[in-house]
Amino acid sequence: MKPFDHRKYRPAPAVPIEDRQWPNRRIERAPVWASVDLRDGNQALLEPMTVEQKLRLWDLLVELGFKQIEVGFPSASGYDHDFLRRLIDEDRIPGDVTVQVLVQARRHLIERTFESLAGVRRAIVHVYNSTSTVQRERVFAMDREGIQALAVEGARMVRDEAARYPETDWVFQYSPESFSQTEPDYVLEVVDAVTEVWQPTRDAPCIINLPATVEHATPNVFADQVEFFCRHVQRREAMIVSLHTHNDRGTAVAAAELGLLAGADRVEGTLLGNGERTGNTDLVTMAMNLYSQGVDPELDLSNPDAIIGVYSECTNLPVHPRHPWVGELVYTAFSGSHQDAIAKCLKQQQGDEPWQVAYLPIDPQDLGRDYQAVIRVNSQSGKGGSAFVLERDFGLSIPRWMQVELAGLVQAESERIAGEVDSRTIHRLFREHFLAADASPRLEGYRMDRSGGVDTVEARIREGNVERVIRGEGEGALSAFIDAWQRHSGQALSVVHYQEHAIGEGTGAEAAAYVQLGIDGRRFAGAAMEHDTAAAPMMAVMAALTRARQQDGQAA
Repeated sequence: MKPFDHRKYRPAPAVPIEDRQWPNRRIERAPVWASVDLRDGNQALLEPMTVEQKLRLWDLLVELGFKQIEVGFPSASGYDHDFLRRLIDEDRIPGDVTVQVLVQARRHLIERTFESLAGVRRAIVHVYNSTSTVQRERVFAMDREGIQALAVEGARMVRDEAARYPETDWVFQYSPESFSQTEPDYVLEVVDAVTEVWQPTRDAPCIINLPATVEHATPNVFADQVEFFCRHVQRREAMIVSLHTHNDRGTAVAAAELGLLAGADRVEGTLLGNGERTGNTDLVTMAMNLYSQGVDPELDLSNPDAIIGVYSECTNLPVHPRHPWVGELVYTAFSGSHQDAIAKCLKQQQGDEPWQVAYLPIDPQDLGRDYQAVIRVNSQSGKGGSAFVLERDFGLSIPRWMQVELAGLVQAESERIAGEVDSRTIHRLFREHFLAADASPRLEGYRMDRSGGVDTVEARIREGNVERVIRGEGEGALSAFIDAWQRHSGQALSVVHYQEHAIGEGTGAEAAAYVQLGIDGRRFAGAAMEHDTAAAPMMAVMAALTRARQQDGQAA
């Protein structure tokens, strides 16, 4: 095998910036969002979208609240041209939405681009050329002056062609492609030369887009590059500084966030990060990051399943179940300790206080995810997971001493089937092992009397085909029934734990009773659910006695 040799790579150079300010800033408002799904995202697909698919994705982007949407490269693609014409001719562009188109700095492409935009109310014409050292030297074989001349000529052609269509409100955008791999001083020279041609003003600014076309450094280096640019570029007050980061190092979102701290105003990206190579800035993730910090993202992401549905249908791409914020499993806990912490926090969370739930950075219900999927149970789950789903789905609040025993049963079942155990299975295991449905002995009926502060119980017990009446006294039904059983059987019983609660409300409510008995130095748990609140503890005792007999029978 050929050795893995790191020595053929060089680290990214440092940016000549002192007293950087971005580390001390916070993002307090959403940037201008610009979707490039229909251009950058589309050109990265194995099978590019049809016009109909692009129309469906366009409708989704508008519905989500995007105000700037790059619709394609109409001078180079017939599909993009036809799609753009449908948007314009069918009046599909809302008044507050601006379309953006991309074009290289070539005259015939620029002319065709403006022709494809004829009749549009407002549009961003995005012109670009590569400026990085490797592009200059190895792709175009041009020096710095030659590349700058291309940019200036492209700016002039865009300006002059726009003048032929005065009925449209034009916005000019320039990208020094591969900005992050271009010398910082040279980027300034090129951009200053472009804005000298356009002469933007504070009231009519241009957009200068700074792409990390290939991500090649840590996000802090990109932030330094952006801050250096914003500090030193001419006409800063007359431009909107935009970012377009790619995800080659897996940090596109982080680079865009730090770029905003460094002075940028706008972010280009795609839904769920689709794009060339490892993808673009994931605008869903970035917007949700803001939301989780109490900042309005100004995008409606409250129905991620609908977003994922349209996205997957139009791109034929899946969404990973662990995708940040919107993946199928991101709010699901299988770990026992996580489940226990989540369940406790959810019980204490008050509606009028800031969200404070362990392991859940936001309320899943904000994204249309209910609590049904928050805790799911497999062999890694602890007692809290099973208890949580029983309470959530069946109203059973089982005590901790019973949770421990049930967790072992659930774990064994999960290992047997080698997978997740659903709530119905957990409920079945609970009923099979703790309830007195087929108990022997079985309580057939009872009568309670109270006099002199003492409760007297007379209970009919069936063991096999024999029915007996047993009698006892105590404080309450449970104590009296334990006394009756001891008198009948001569067996010493002690109540180690007892807990009860109501299931439901009103006339249809049931009583749930849970008991742990000490029997000959061993402990056995039983449970019962009855409409009769006095019968429930007696039935729970019968269930515990049955379990003791079953265990003795197995041991024999």
